[in-house]
Amino acid sequence: MHSHSQPHGDVAVPSAEPFAAAPDAGAGKHGHSTGDHSTHRSVADHRQAVRELLEPLLSRERTELLPLVQALGRGLAEDITAPLSLPPFPNSQMDGFAIRSGDVPDGGTSLRVAAPVPAGASPAPLEPGTAVPIMTGAMLPAGADAVVPIEQALPSVFPAAGEEAEVRLPATAAGTFVRAVGSDIAAGQQALAAGTCLGPAQLGLLAALGLPEVLVHKQLSVLLVTTGDEVVEPGEPLGDGKIYDANGTLLESALRQAGLAVTRAGISADSPEALRALLRSHTSAVDLIVSTGGVSKGAYEVVRQAMDGQDVTFGHVAMQPGGPQGLGRFDGVPLLAFPGNPVSCLVSFEMFLRPVLGELFGAPAPRPAVRARLAQPLSSPAGKHQVRRGSLQGDGTVRLQGGESSHLVQALAHSNALVHVPAGTAVLNEGAEVEVWML
Repeated sequence: MHSHSQPHGDVAVPSAEPFAAAPDAGAGKHGHSTGDHSTHRSVADHRQAVRELLEPLLSRERTELLPLVQALGRGLAEDITAPLSLPPFPNSQMDGFAIRSGDVPDGGTSLRVAAPVPAGASPAPLEPGTAVPIMTGAMLPAGADAVVPIEQALPSVFPAAGEEAEVRLPATAAGTFVRAVGSDIAAGQQALAAGTCLGPAQLGLLAALGLPEVLVHKQLSVLLVTTGDEVVEPGEPLGDGKIYDANGTLLESALRQAGLAVTRAGISADSPEALRALLRSHTSAVDLIVSTGGVSKGAYEVVRQAMDGQDVTFGHVAMQPGGPQGLGRFDGVPLLAFPGNPVSCLVSFEMFLRPVLGELFGAPAPRPAVRARLAQPLSSPAGKHQVRRGSLQGDGTVRLQGGESSHLVQALAHSNALVHVPAGTAVLNEGAEVEVWML
């Protein structure tokens, strides 16, 4: 949870190029001055930079064919075309009697009851002047074009097997309670698009289409590193000036929830050499490195120091919390360097990495976004996109949890939403409408 400013021996901080200016820096859309953020990149620009960094991981070689139940939560790697129609045959929507609508005049009539059609059977064609007992989902006999629910029949019961009987039925229009071939999806129609996140409903559709397996993007592997001499693992003795590492658990949980395979590298001390050695012991086995802490402008920021000579840049995004960011490649492996305060690192993940993963690889699914009314007023740095933590209430209002500070883990734990205040907005009154992402 770095924010050191004191010297770190004689080690120089790498002079990485700052991020380019946000194109919308200046006057905000609500007429508020955004102040001088000439070296601050916009949220949208930084998200695009993260996308460009990770896009090379998107390839046909990084896909795999999985049985349906093993593909839950994965992103679909190709378009799926329906190999057959659903339903594949006309069938009954109700328990009732299958008829030829032309056999029943206005006012109704009595028809002879033919042999019943259970679900799964292949029925004989319907004889003129007869009605066939049919079960829900059973195949409609050739010649039948409507189903009369059993509740509308007199008597409203099916005759016993082998019993000769008649039933009085009302006039019924053709197509009534009949599921037509392809009324759900027609053969040759696109069933699912590449990039779809596969949940139970999507996997159920593929099973209904007779597909036993599906091509998905492989799970990305991530090396997670937390940094800081002041940080110790939960459960260890807590000495003076020390704090427990919340970021490791916070981010590992978020990454795993998003479907990534996480290797936890533990806590790296404030030594650039030790951090480089730690990273190099894992880089051959991972697709991405995520670090927390050590990215600010002070002379004691170990991640910045360790990236000297690497293709990694550091700078500020016009966002609160989570302004200091770094990204690039360490020995060719994509690296995202998040700030060290717990709320800052989680907001960074939610704003940059999680949505890019969904856009590129189809998983995880996007956070549900809703509009809500503020339960209290708020203020925001006009030149920054502020992300506040809150709880969406049953009446459609969102109540802020905690203040703006990025160390408020307890407030984060009691939140179910991220509240977005766009750049250019300095003040919002109670009742103002905001965009909310559900967590």
